[in-house]
Amino acid sequence: MLSKVRMHENTFAKMTLVVKVLATLIVAILALSYSGSLFAADTFKGQKIYTTNCAVCHGQNGQARLPGAPSFNRGESILKPDFTLLAAIRAGKNAMPAFQGILSDRDIMDVIAYVRTLN
Repeated sequence: MLSKVRMHENTFAKMTLVVKVLATLIVAILALSYSGSLFAADTFKGQKIYTTNCAVCHGQNGQARLPGAPSFNRGESILKPDFTLLAAIRAGKNAMPAFQGILSDRDIMDVIAYVRTLN
């Protein structure tokens, strides 16, 4: 009877180890699949995208050129959380077009990171 208990304990220990290894592999695979979102935003890429899509209204240096557009060099609107800004840029507002489908979320986050450097 004692040997059967030890055999079950050994089997349980091996199964526990297998489960831990599998869980570690699953976490590693998930981390790799989301690796693009784990890196810091690219302000240089953000600057290029900003120049192409945003500078006409918000100004090259963040000083608004269009009435009602925020001036980012004065910190207007840029103090909001990233995901609030991401949602606003995706949806557009007033004269600003919606950028969902035009820019990827990654591109928008790069622009947000760049704009934060203007003030």
